[in-house]
Amino acid sequence: MIGDVSPPVASIPVVEGKEESKKHQNLLPPFSKVFSHFGTSGVSVALATGVTHPLDVLKVRLQMQHVGQRGHLIGMAGTFLQLIKNEGARSLYLGLTPALTRSVLYGGLRLGLYEPTKISFDWAFGSTNVFVKIASGAFAGAFSTALTNPVEVVKVRLQMNPNAVPISEVREIVSKEGIGALWKGVGPAMVRAAALTASQLATYDEAKRILVKQSSLTEGFHLHLWCSKHSDNRAHGHDQNPLDVAARFRKHQNLQKRVSLRL
Repeated sequence: MIGDVSPPVASIPVVEGKEESKKHQNLLPPFSKVFSHFGTSGVSVALATGVTHPLDVLKVRLQMQHVGQRGHLIGMAGTFLQLIKNEGARSLYLGLTPALTRSVLYGGLRLGLYEPTKISFDWAFGSTNVFVKIASGAFAGAFSTALTNPVEVVKVRLQMNPNAVPISEVREIVSKEGIGALWKGVGPAMVRAAALTASQLATYDEAKRILVKQSSLTEGFHLHLWCSKHSDNRAHGHDQNPLDVAARFRKHQNLQKRVSLRL
């Protein structure tokens, strides 16, 4: 009688222990996978930045028109022609070095931290629902922006000053405005990055899960392309621009005299 009862009692914790051990072993993704996400994301964002950088220069010049004062605003075409006429075609690539540096770091961290953060939330709360995905994306975006904000500040300063050199600009900022100036605008920038990354990655992740479950699409290029297209369309828009403008103004404080001379 006793022999019949004891084996099941002894076997239950052993099986549970194995399952629990297996669960903890699979808690974190392999380092190679995390590094792969960081590398591919960073390089991809850097390549896109290299192609679209002239548009970023135009955006900054448009946002920084008549800083601190009222005046007639010039459109994108007028700003482009004025830039080419006064500063030459090379001015379209002002600040490219810090832009590429930030792209590798920010792009890699933003996307590379999403999965580990989501897995950590799953371990803490036992769920990977859409709210966990939104929180994971928000944390990854805000944290990445906080780390790379100094590079963004230098990039914006260089885009407004065709004669500036990256290292010299950093020294000038620190000597005249203090080390804290490298984190100007970090608040609005973190909010913007959190909103952008949360909506973008959570939408992508949830759309992928639903498509795999309810359609004939399987893991591969077409699935990733469809999810990326629709998540990107929903994540970008007018809701991001006010935060972007606010961050630019904060990062470009104390340079109103330079701006007035060039715009």
